[in-house]
Amino acid sequence: MYNDVKVFDVHGHVSAPNAVRAQGLVLLASNTAGPSPIMSPRRGPEFSDEAFKASAQTHVNYMDERSIDVQIIGPRPFTMLGWMEPHLLPSWTRVTNDSIFKQCEAFPSRFLGAAMLPQNPHAEDTSHCVPELERCVKELGMVAVYLTPDPSGRRDSPGMHERYWDPIYEYCQRNGLPIIIHGTNCLDPRIRIIPQNYQIGFLFEQYLATQLLSHGDVFERFPELKVCVCHCGGALDRFIKTDGHLGQRDLSRNLFFDTCGYDLLFLEAAIKQRGVHQMLFGSEAPGSGRAVRPETGLTSDNLVPVLTAFDFLTAEDKLYIMNKGPAEFCPPFTKVS
Repeated sequence: MYNDVKVFDVHGHVSAPNAVRAQGLVLLASNTAGPSPIMSPRRGPEFSDEAFKASAQTHVNYMDERSIDVQIIGPRPFTMLGWMEPHLLPSWTRVTNDSIFKQCEAFPSRFLGAAMLPQNPHAEDTSHCVPELERCVKELGMVAVYLTPDPSGRRDSPGMHERYWDPIYEYCQRNGLPIIIHGTNCLDPRIRIIPQNYQIGFLFEQYLATQLLSHGDVFERFPELKVCVCHCGGALDRFIKTDGHLGQRDLSRNLFFDTCGYDLLFLEAAIKQRGVHQMLFGSEAPGSGRAVRPETGLTSDNLVPVLTAFDFLTAEDKLYIMNKGPAEFCPPFTKVS
């Protein structure tokens, strides 16, 4: 809570039993697609409702320690494994989405689901993703969708301004479904020396997506579409706002960024550069922000006290970022009690 108002977090990832990741290894090792075991009436105890509730409880406890009331959870980006063989990815996608559903089912007052899609960058367009998105919305009750700009990690996907993406954009606009853009794996061989090098892919792909959406005509063709780019948009702009290197249209109704930037100088600059009304609270808690700030003894993903302490933000600004803005981006937040 912030000043007795719920904190809505647009950036969270599923916490599932270890058996779920083991299922991904089985798919890769066997090179054989199969049904998701999670919804099967014959599933073993490792996929039981109790197992999912136990992992979700740990997640809830982590949120409680960071004053987060409700969180949108999607796939864990580095386990989206979009470089899988195309015949395997739909199976893994279904397993992931079933896991997200189970976590939301275990704590319906704390979690809202965001779907993963079996993105194939070499398909004619994203029509192949619509059936799984429809299942997630109609059968699993999900309220948002994750898109990765570069599912294969090889930079071979059409830019997010291209009509390749239109079937998903059209579906999301028609159904009032917000899109969350998050990078995934990066297979560039140059970065292998860097630990957790997928983070470099996050930065590049999220910033590139921001630029392509800003310069392209996506929001002219889909004026009701709402998109949030994670991690403050990946990187900051180095040009002034009137510079033609940057898109010059007002996209404040369509394009948003979350606050999941843990360095205080970076986060402050991101909010000032993007503008308060394009920033939405996002923490990725629990995720990559477990490092402890020496000056406070709190983990870097404990962002409510960080935002509260920013004296350049008014009380109204803080309320917008932590509650009102996320609720406008994803109205189902307000229906969770």
